[in-house]
Amino acid sequence: MISEKFSKTTSLLLIGTIALAMAGTVSAADIVDPSVKYKGDTLGLITFFLFFVGYISMGAAFVFFMSERSNVAPEYRTTMTISALIVGIAAFHYYYMRGVYTDLDVVSIEYRYMDWIITVPLMALKFPSLVGKDAITDEKFLGMGFTGICFTGALVMIGFGYLGEAGVIPGIAGLVLGGVGWAMIVVATGTPWTSGKGVDNSKIKPELLWSANALRWFIVVGWVIYPFGYMFNPAVNMIDAGTSGEEAMAIAYNIADIINKIGFGIVAWIGAKKATEAMAA
Repeated sequence: MISEKFSKTTSLLLIGTIALAMAGTVSAADIVDPSVKYKGDTLGLITFFLFFVGYISMGAAFVFFMSERSNVAPEYRTTMTISALIVGIAAFHYYYMRGVYTDLDVVSIEYRYMDWIITVPLMALKFPSLVGKDAITDEKFLGMGFTGICFTGALVMIGFGYLGEAGVIPGIAGLVLGGVGWAMIVVATGTPWTSGKGVDNSKIKPELLWSANALRWFIVVGWVIYPFGYMFNPAVNMIDAGTSGEEAMAIAYNIADIINKIGFGIVAWIGAKKATEAMAA
């Protein structure tokens, strides 16, 4: 009983903290009339809209996941906390990316990659927290276990992606080498049709298997949206979109983030709720 009250109090404190932090960053100077600023600029209006929707939806998802944390069994509360951290961190970054875009007319890749370098490893960590340690195998790949493969893969994917978008290395090199990192994560977690090198499907609870496969769908299919956006970056120079390249890139990235970050958390929450109900029964 004491533990449950502590969990609810912690959730409320975290929700209150992020709400106050977000409120404290808003001022009259931040207010933009999109119908005036982006009159005749459809891509600019869509980009602004998605940045705005991005941080509002991520913030709402944070509140939801923290509120639901106390409604699942204790072994799944870490999963809910990770889900909340992912969208909470993204909400802050989206707020600042929107500010950079509206104030400076620039799509910031620095804020984007600051977000990804934190949230992508957390997304990989969510998988074992949901399926349980018994479902994680002892198999090695390049001398690394499940966690090592996922974290290294995330760093490789994000690191080379940034180098390509910053113009430090050729765009195609960043895309291919970043894809190697993505492939490492797929090898570890598996696909909707395979267990993966680091996961044993037979040891996943039946009520969690749907969520585990849904997470794999996000990794295998949902993450493919990111390379599409990457190719629009003018610095990468793989798809010539003229002066609209930055906006096209931002639109693709924003849609991908909203789908993957929030969707990742929702399917994990569904699995945690099903498992909790099965335990109660």
